[in-house]
Amino acid sequence: MIKIGAGNLNEVFEELEREKGISREVIVSSLCDAMVAAYKKHLRVKEIENVEAILDEQGGEIGIFKGKTVVENVEDPDNEISLTDAKEIDEDVELGDEVKLEVTPDQFGRIAAQAANQVLTQRIREAERNLVLNEFLDKKGTLITGIIQKVDERRNVIVNIGKIDAIMPRKEQIPGEFYKPGNRIRVFVLNVKETTRLPQVIVSHAHPEIVRELFELEVPEIEDGIVEIKSISREAGYRTKIAVWSNDPEVDSVGACIGPRGTRIQTIVSELKNEKIDIVRYSLDPVEYIVNSLSPARVVSVDIMADDEDAHEALVVVPDDQLSLAIGREGQNVRLAHKLTNWKIDIKSVSQMERAEAETQNYSEEFEYSEEENEIEDIMNSEELQQEIEEEMNQNVVDEEDFASEDEPAGETEESEE
Repeated sequence: MIKIGAGNLNEVFEELEREKGISREVIVSSLCDAMVAAYKKHLRVKEIENVEAILDEQGGEIGIFKGKTVVENVEDPDNEISLTDAKEIDEDVELGDEVKLEVTPDQFGRIAAQAANQVLTQRIREAERNLVLNEFLDKKGTLITGIIQKVDERRNVIVNIGKIDAIMPRKEQIPGEFYKPGNRIRVFVLNVKETTRLPQVIVSHAHPEIVRELFELEVPEIEDGIVEIKSISREAGYRTKIAVWSNDPEVDSVGACIGPRGTRIQTIVSELKNEKIDIVRYSLDPVEYIVNSLSPARVVSVDIMADDEDAHEALVVVPDDQLSLAIGREGQNVRLAHKLTNWKIDIKSVSQMERAEAETQNYSEEFEYSEEENEIEDIMNSEELQQEIEEEMNQNVVDEEDFASEDEPAGETEESEE
């Protein structure tokens, strides 16, 4: 046996467990595996059977032991032992049992320490990485609190979230927000990537799910399932629309989210650095849902243009003084309404619709007049009409000839009488 510690090793294991979060069983197993690897390296063999390391935690000693089967006649000295020799180790041993013989080499302490150090360090690092990976895989898709460490040269924000530092890329940051090192920040765990060292955690401060998490924290009705969040559309730092639905007719979904005197919504807005939030009442009726989504603009009418799996299109008419409000700055309001409802929304003012209808009416009248002219022209150019005209003209010629022939005899009679 080799002395590796002074007295009880439990204190050492407990300290490692506190610092690294790795259980004592994992540390002991890693230490024993490291000793076995060092023993194989000492013997210059890659594979060896029935060899294990046994640790005496109380005495602070560890040794290498090889298991041998008790037989009557030894044919394989490396893996078998006679009953007589086995009785010297354990008097109760019988044929077929396995006994463990210590095979720790002399002067193995220094060699073992050098060879085991690398293996032990690697095993502890792997255990720590797996522990962190499993922990943050469970936290993926949730909101956590961290402390801003720094902003690197690529403008990525490094956030400490416990055992590791997470990365918040520029595209996941709120535009125009200043991230000061040392400040606490709530971030959304977007992704967890496994690497050769510690896992890489990607967090976001602009993800729409942050709004969902904040509402679940501030609104008990959402946590209890009475009020549901049906949809969220967000342009981080500017505006968010959230559609809510109540499963209890006696509970107002919008009122529950606003809270008494607006306390709940004010807390969320403050957390989001005064980002505007529109709470929309969800409806199964697409017309009503579209009207609600365009809040605070007033709507005159909604016409469903297409409603199928591939296309959801609607034409919305608003008063002239509400057009800019319905569209929003740079189209923000209608864009968020489209993301919220998943409907393509075309907005027109009342005057625009009247002009469009007038143009349509004029075009329709012109089209009807043009059709009448075309019909007359088609009739005039038809072969049947031309044939009738030719027949009529031929008939007129025949009638004139007949009339002339009737007049000639009368003239001759008058001459003869004279």
